[in-house]
Amino acid sequence: MTTVELTHTEQPVRKKLFGLPIDFLLIVIVGALVAFGLMMVYSTTFDWSYQSYGDPSLIFFRQVRWLGIGLVSMTLTAIMPYRWWRHLAVPVMGLTLALLVLVQLIGAVKFNAQRSLFNGSVQPSELATLATIIYLAVWLDSKNDRLHDLSYGVVPFGIIVGVIAGLILLQPDLSAAGMLVMIAVVMFFIGGADIVQMGLVAAVGSVAGFIVLQVNATGRQRLAEYFAGIKDVTQASWQLQQAAIAFVNGGIFGRGLGESHQKFGFLPTPHTDAIFAVIGEELGLIGCIAVILLFAALAWRGFRIATGARDQLGAVLASGIICWVILAAALNIAVNLGLFPYSGHALPLISYGGSSMVVTLTGMGILLSISRREKRDEKIPRRTLANGPAWSWTQRLSDAIKPNAAPNLGRRNGRRSISRSVGRDDSEE
Repeated sequence: MTTVELTHTEQPVRKKLFGLPIDFLLIVIVGALVAFGLMMVYSTTFDWSYQSYGDPSLIFFRQVRWLGIGLVSMTLTAIMPYRWWRHLAVPVMGLTLALLVLVQLIGAVKFNAQRSLFNGSVQPSELATLATIIYLAVWLDSKNDRLHDLSYGVVPFGIIVGVIAGLILLQPDLSAAGMLVMIAVVMFFIGGADIVQMGLVAAVGSVAGFIVLQVNATGRQRLAEYFAGIKDVTQASWQLQQAAIAFVNGGIFGRGLGESHQKFGFLPTPHTDAIFAVIGEELGLIGCIAVILLFAALAWRGFRIATGARDQLGAVLASGIICWVILAAALNIAVNLGLFPYSGHALPLISYGGSSMVVTLTGMGILLSISRREKRDEKIPRRTLANGPAWSWTQRLSDAIKPNAAPNLGRRNGRRSISRSVGRDDSEE
């Protein structure tokens, strides 16, 4: 079948930073989310900051300082070749495990949970999610065709994810543990797991989740409140009731920036978990749609980077990062709209929180690194439109049904993926 040759000059032109190409569109989307977040953080914290410290801007500037640290981290990870994570994955995971154990020993106790260090500024569960994504991407890349062997695939995968999720559950943090498991399962699928393995993982995960919910009193209470709220909103949790009032008060155009009533003692944690409800009250339906569209644009750009990655490591790593951010955003929005039981999850890049901001921006930096190392310096044979793209979710679903199919993400435009042997050559970095 006829193919079309794309040369370097036909590829999208990218601006350069320190002599390196950067994904300008991704930076614009992330910048818009961060700017929107700073605006809402000030709106939701100025009264609290004044009442507690006599300065309406003090808490806001704390967030600005964390943003500065996050931007430095994003710049460093964007410049750093993403293949270096092959060598850094184990140390990063070791540090994460140490912090998760440390938080159980000396962590700050807040709302009957022990989740943070340094007076609540750092939550190791945030780092644990990104560290697990990096570790799994490297691990899946190293397994190659051996992933379909039970002893090389499902069992080690279950141990890796189970240990991290178990330590997070001890805090306890059900939503963070559940989010980590969901992202890990998606990465396992993208990395090459077949339909039998996915079925086994789903069965074991469902049983484990059911047991956790039955044992954990908080989980049972949240589920009970959720189902009661579906029948009658007046029986829903306090946060859901107050969020509903905020959305109704906001209407289409909102009360105006800074004019929310619900953030003054009605919505619990309006600067973190409930910030989307404050957006709905102050900026109305228009503001909510704007936020959702920004996250949709981020998802589109992230998956474009994943499909354009030059190897399986980049593709799986990019997919894991973008799934993490988008799932977290979707969960926060769904909870505030009453579509999901209360989870206590922040809205990425918008909610107040130091560790969340730094870790999320670090993930965006890794995406930028993967993006600037797409293969654009050679002629690329592209399949005709009739055959569709060389990698797609539909093709991956087709591969998954074949028990012995090799993962398709490592290919680009019908070509074989680069070698993933132990002695791979990284000289081109």
